[in-house]
Amino acid sequence: MSCKEITRILHAEGKRITEERRVLLRIITDNPHLTAAEIYQLGRREATKLSLSTVYRTVKLLKELGLVQLSDLGKGYHHYELGLKEHYHFICLGCGKVVEIPSTSAFQELAEQRGFEVVGAEVQLVGYCTKCCKRRARGAMARFVAPLYERKEAHDPHRSGRTTKLW
Repeated sequence: MSCKEITRILHAEGKRITEERRVLLRIITDNPHLTAAEIYQLGRREATKLSLSTVYRTVKLLKELGLVQLSDLGKGYHHYELGLKEHYHFICLGCGKVVEIPSTSAFQELAEQRGFEVVGAEVQLVGYCTKCCKRRARGAMARFVAPLYERKEAHDPHRSGRTTKLW
């Protein structure tokens, strides 16, 4: 959904479209998964009179109108994004990267099999992205190999009977 479409919805609801709201709508539209503080920081670059309370009032209004979703993303505070398409999140435990995953009909099918009506779902998959998996593998290898060389002394035949520390 574009800023223009959201603006039309706000007008239809009798809400004013201030310059600060225009800036906030553009930021939320262009940057999914931001916190209120991050939205505020970006907004202050363009609207110097923007206040954090304006950010909170605006996202609250957008939430009430069903235009914005709040997600925790495993961090204990809200992240905001346009909430018009159902999707889930994969969250990397290493770097915090968030990847959107399209919704699946599996939940609806399971609910129907069990006699439930699904009205919403909140699914977060957590694990490690490719980059963090490689970093973790290197770290595991280092933890395995390092003790083999740590502070061991060995006889060095090329140094006339001297011992050297390996590592």
